[in-house]
Amino acid sequence: MAAAGDRGRPATGAAGAARPVRAVVDTPVMRVRSASAPAPGQPLNEDLVFQFGPLVGVLDGATVPEGFETGCVHGPQWYVRHLAARIGLAAAARPAATLMSNLAAAILAVRADHGGQCDLDHPGTPSATVCLLRCGPGQVDHLVLCDSPLVLEAGGQVRVVTDDRLADALADLRRIAETVPAGAEDRATRFRQAVGVQRERMNRTHGYWVAAADPDAAYHAVTGTLPLHGPGAVRRAVLLSDGASSAVEQFGLVDWAGLLDLVTRDGPGALIDRVRAAERDHPERLRRHKGSDDASAVLCEFPPAG
Repeated sequence: MAAAGDRGRPATGAAGAARPVRAVVDTPVMRVRSASAPAPGQPLNEDLVFQFGPLVGVLDGATVPEGFETGCVHGPQWYVRHLAARIGLAAAARPAATLMSNLAAAILAVRADHGGQCDLDHPGTPSATVCLLRCGPGQVDHLVLCDSPLVLEAGGQVRVVTDDRLADALADLRRIAETVPAGAEDRATRFRQAVGVQRERMNRTHGYWVAAADPDAAYHAVTGTLPLHGPGAVRRAVLLSDGASSAVEQFGLVDWAGLLDLVTRDGPGALIDRVRAAERDHPERLRRHKGSDDASAVLCEFPPAG
């Protein structure tokens, strides 16, 4: 397994590391640079970036709020490490299979990795968002599951591939919370109720989909294919966890085209540095319950042939 940041293991960010993990990996048609860092003051990085030959990915493990049960003896970091390894094995065994199919196989394999110790039907079972990109002969395939977006430059245009179903579910939760009379419940109680409702909507038709214990979730991912040649050819792509995409989505530091240019010019680590400064200076703009989050970005560049 060749991981971005360290060819011997996935790049997760060392405990207490002051700087993100950075890497440069070259293939004949794709150049990859990555950075991943835990939230400030946190010993573990529940994001994970990886590369297996032509396949690169970002996984973002769902943090378990304090005091909540999961039905599992494992945590988010264990889950993303196992899922990344299983994705790599699936890609090696079936290189021509769709990203959806290989992700489903990986989720099923991780289910077995739990070893019968865990209640995998528990609504709090470990889960992760997924963003994948695969460079193949003449084309690039991509997959987004939950809120880890992909920014693409193709045919001279910049666009973002997102899965908005979690955001829609969270917006519904905020509307529900607004109907509760002020002062009727304390903030902690409201938060516990919101998390409970969110868990009930995970991997449900009218909720949102995420990699967890149900392989069917993979078939609800947002996918696509772009050419490597011709007028619509892809030239750059950035895979992001939501801790890094907050530069656009929460703080408004840049737009998506500006993010792509920033990462290309200064590297993925520079994007994470900008987010950390914004978390310190503009906490009022955060729409999440955490003051900071693990952050990961992977830049893929596809130089024109010749």
